Amino acid sequence: MSGEAKGRIAIVGAGLIGRAWAMVFARAGHPVALQDADPQALQRGLAALDQGLADLREAGLLAESPVTVRLRIAPAPTLAGALDGAVYVQENIAENLDAKKAVFAELDRLAAPDAILASSTSTITASLWSEHLAGRARCIVAHPVNPPHLVPLVELSPAPWTAPEVVARTKALHEAVGQVPIVVHKEIQGFILNRLQGALLAEAFRLHADGYVSADDIDKTVRDGLGLRWSFMGPFETVDLNAPGGVADYCARYGGIYYEMAQQQTPRRWDDALVRRIEAERRALLPAADLPARGAWRDRRLMQLIAHKRDAAKND
Repeated sequence: MSGEAKGRIAIVGAGLIGRAWAMVFARAGHPVALQDADPQALQRGLAALDQGLADLREAGLLAESPVTVRLRIAPAPTLAGALDGAVYVQENIAENLDAKKAVFAELDRLAAPDAILASSTSTITASLWSEHLAGRARCIVAHPVNPPHLVPLVELSPAPWTAPEVVARTKALHEAVGQVPIVVHKEIQGFILNRLQGALLAEAFRLHADGYVSADDIDKTVRDGLGLRWSFMGPFETVDLNAPGGVADYCARYGGIYYEMAQQQTPRRWDDALVRRIEAERRALLPAADLPARGAWRDRRLMQLIAHKRDAAKND
C-alpha cells in the first residue's frame, strides 16, 4: 500500500484480541471498522481502546496522540457495514469450528472480491473452515500473540489453496503496520509458536510432576535465564553463539546429550492432581483476586521492553 491511501480494515469481534488489532492498524494510519455481534461487547471494546492507546502513548509507542488514533476506529453495528470498502478482514470470534465456518461464509458473501479474509485462530487451520467457500483462495490464518498491539509476531498459515498473492499481500500489510509476520509453509496443528511453547510447557510440567523443582523456580529459570537471551534472539542464533565454531560445533558437542534427554520426554497428560499442586503454588504467590492487576503489570513491562528493544536497535 506504499504511496496509496491506507485501506480500510474490518475487525470482526471486539474482545481483547479484536480491539488490540484495531489499535495495531489504526496507529499505522488505517481507518478501522470494529464490529461485534454482541452490542454490549462492542461498547466494552470501544471503551477499552482509550486506556490502551493512552498506555501506548505513555510508553512512547504511539507516534500520534491517542485521540487522533482513536478517531480512525469506528463502530460498525452490522457485519455488512464493517465490510463495506474493507481491503482486509481480521476475524476474532470464539475458537469453535462451526462458528468459524458460519462467519466466514458470511464474510465471503459480503466482502469485496479482492478483500483478504484472515482469522486470528490459534488452533483451527484455514483448510477446516475455508474448504467449501467460493473465495477460499483469499482465506488465511493470521494468528497473533496476545496482545498483538504489544507483541508483534503474527503467524501466517495459508490453506493449501490460498493464493500465493494473498500470502504476499498479507505479509506486506503486517510488515507495513509494524508487526513481525512469519509464514508457515504447511498446515500444522498449533502453528509454530504454540508448538514451541508447548514443548517447553510439557517439560516444565514433567519436571514439576517428578519432583525435581518448584513451579516458581521453573519460572525463574525462564525469566532470569533463557528468557533474557530469547527476548532478542531465537534458539538457532542462541546455539550459533554458544560454541566457538557456531551451530555445527554446538551440535557436535551437545547433540548427543540433547538426543538422550529427548528420549526421556515422552508425552504425558496434565492430570488433575498435578494441576492442583501447581495451582496451589501459584495462588500462594499470586492470589486470584490479583490476577487482573498482574496482567496489567505484564503489559506495562512488555511496553517497556518493546521501547528498549526499539531504542537499542537504533544503535546496532
